Amino acid sequence: MTDRPLHSWREALLVYARPKVVAMVFLGFAAGLPFLLVFSTLSAWLRDEGLSRSVIGFFSWVGITYSIKVFWAPVIDRLALPGLTRWLGRRRGWMLLAQFGIAAGLTGMALANPHTELTTIALLAVLVAFSSSTQDIVIDAWRIEAEADEYQGAMAASYVFGYRLALLVAGAGAFYIAEFESWRSAYLTMAALMGIGIATTLLVDEPRHAPTPGGPATDQPLPARLARWGKTAVVDPFVDFFHRNGRMALLILAVIGLYKLSDITMGVMANPFYLDLGFSKTEIANVTKIYGFFMTIAGAALGGILVTRYGIMRPLLLGAVMVAGTNLLFALLARSEPSLPLLATVISADNLSGGLATSAFIAYLSSLTNQAYTATQYALFSSLMTLPAKFLGGFSGIVVDAHGYEFFFVYAAAIGTPAILLVGWLIWLDRARAVR
Repeated sequence: MTDRPLHSWREALLVYARPKVVAMVFLGFAAGLPFLLVFSTLSAWLRDEGLSRSVIGFFSWVGITYSIKVFWAPVIDRLALPGLTRWLGRRRGWMLLAQFGIAAGLTGMALANPHTELTTIALLAVLVAFSSSTQDIVIDAWRIEAEADEYQGAMAASYVFGYRLALLVAGAGAFYIAEFESWRSAYLTMAALMGIGIATTLLVDEPRHAPTPGGPATDQPLPARLARWGKTAVVDPFVDFFHRNGRMALLILAVIGLYKLSDITMGVMANPFYLDLGFSKTEIANVTKIYGFFMTIAGAALGGILVTRYGIMRPLLLGAVMVAGTNLLFALLARSEPSLPLLATVISADNLSGGLATSAFIAYLSSLTNQAYTATQYALFSSLMTLPAKFLGGFSGIVVDAHGYEFFFVYAAAIGTPAILLVGWLIWLDRARAVR
């Protein structure tokens, strides 16, 4: 969490030519593609089919799968897949299996009718979310293990670029296809695009794994081996985190759990909000997806520069303030007449803030991880990052129905305040400890 730059500007730029840093763009694309398809793009599809906002809000609970992936991360960290692990290695074997699960789930969703097979779509969305969150576990572990700590900032930045590019495809791309063809065609196209992630998985190298302490002894009885495996796979990663961070561990976990609360809660109702304002799917795609994509990338790049120049914590605080503050602009939009220039202004501020906050937050989470327990610890952090927001987001449709969009966006801004205060507290504690 140093506040001084570690590299010159030239060194920072040249790092993006490293092969594994380039590969992260394509793995980030594979990670980002399914997310909107079980989140806001799915919300738009269901709203376009005439389903109620309350039903759409409850559908967002599918995303809780991403928030509980910590429960099966220890299995992925330790368990070999028959055939696949021998062929591709531990990380890439799981990666490939997850990618095929995503493609199969998206194909099934495309072929289902939302009016008569809504339960089937929900179950397939859970399959996509489960496979996608499993892929996230492995990609995060591969990212941290594939390169040294000094390159993790560049790895994270490349990941964000690929991820956001996938959000553009799964957002604007899906809207365009749905507008001129159908939602079925949109989801079938997205399933086919998972081939990019599959090809990358087959081309990259398996990283070297840090040895996990206390592996099970083969000469012990089976119950003893299982108990030892459970301790090293499940208990030790959490004990390690609390041992390294001491009394600050709970404060750090609180920051992780609350940092994305404002952003994710607002995102559940974003596309229904644009549609209810009267914007067409093409206008939504042009402004919020395509234009918004470039603003997000600009924000992510700015976040990377600020982290390099000033360290992690100050950009982390700035991102929290900006994300919460820009939700108030959506409240302004809700009480105004539909206007594309005003929409573009709000999207500029929102996506610039979101990109900056994401870069700083990924760098922060990566700095907390012990490579001896890469998948499990990072899964803990990323699960905790989204679980409170996903749960709260499930009630967003009820809040809108009861109080309207303007109140909802003010509420979304207000729930970002605890994260701002906690990050400020962490900075104060770090500085006080440095003075001693």
